[in-house]
Amino acid sequence: MSKHPPARPYRLYPAYCFRASPTFDAWVKITAADVQALRSEPEFQGQRIYFHLNHPIRYVRIVGVVVAIDDINLKYTVLTIDDGSGANIELKIVRTSVETYNPKSTPTSTQIDNVNVISQFGVFEVTVDHVCLDIGSVIKAKGTISEFRGIKQLELKRIWVISTTNEEAQAWAETAAYKKKVLSTPWHIGSSEHEKIKNSIKAEKKKVQDDARQDVEREVRRAQRRKDKEAYLAQREVKLESRRRREETMMDAGALI
Repeated sequence: MSKHPPARPYRLYPAYCFRASPTFDAWVKITAADVQALRSEPEFQGQRIYFHLNHPIRYVRIVGVVVAIDDINLKYTVLTIDDGSGANIELKIVRTSVETYNPKSTPTSTQIDNVNVISQFGVFEVTVDHVCLDIGSVIKAKGTISEFRGIKQLELKRIWVISTTNEEAQAWAETAAYKKKVLSTPWHIGSSEHEKIKNSIKAEKKKVQDDARQDVEREVRRAQRRKDKEAYLAQREVKLESRRRREETMMDAGALI
C-alpha cells in the first residue's frame, strides 16, 4: 500500500501567482463551516493564508445570528455566530487600550469605526452603528482568518446589522452565488496568463531597481550641488575678505595723509 497522499486534481500555484486569484484579495463569501474546513499548506504556515481547493483565502465575509457575546478581557470581545451551516465561528473584536482610548479623538473604543464596546459599572454592551447587539441579532461581517487552540476564528474588520428578512435573504443569495461561481471548481491559470504574471513581476522588480538607482543618483546630484554651493560660498568669502582687506589698507593709507 502506498504511503504517499493521493494526487490532487488541481495545481497549488506558487505565491507569486496569487495576484491573479479571484479570492486572494477578495472578501470571500462563505459559511462558518466553510471557514472551519479551510486548510493550511506547509509552505504558507504562519502567513494566515488558507485554501479551499487551490483558492488562496485571507479575507472572509459571513452572515449569521449572534448566539453569544463574551467580554474576554480588556483587549478582546468575542461574538459567536451561528449561520446554520453546522459550525459556529467566533468574531474577535480588538478593543482600544484604556491608556490610548480618547473619546474626543477616537470614534469608538475598538479598532472598527462603527463598533463600540461599553464595559463599566456593571454594564456590558456591544453596539454597531449605535445599535445594541443582542443574542438573536443577525449580522453580516468581514474579517481576517486566525486560529486559537486549533479552531479558526475571524478578527473583525467590518460589520453591519441586518434588520430585515429581505436583507438576510439577499446576503445568503450572494453567498450561494459566490460559492457556485468561484469556489465550486479549482482555480486555473493558463500558460499565457502565467507568462503575463511573470513578466509583470519582472517589470515591477525592474521598476523598483530603477527607482532605487534614480534615488541614489538624485542623492548624489544633491550632494554634489551642496558641495558646489559650499565651495562657491567659501570662494566668495575669500574674495570678500580679500576685498575688505584692500579697502582697509586704502582707508589706512588715506588716514595717514
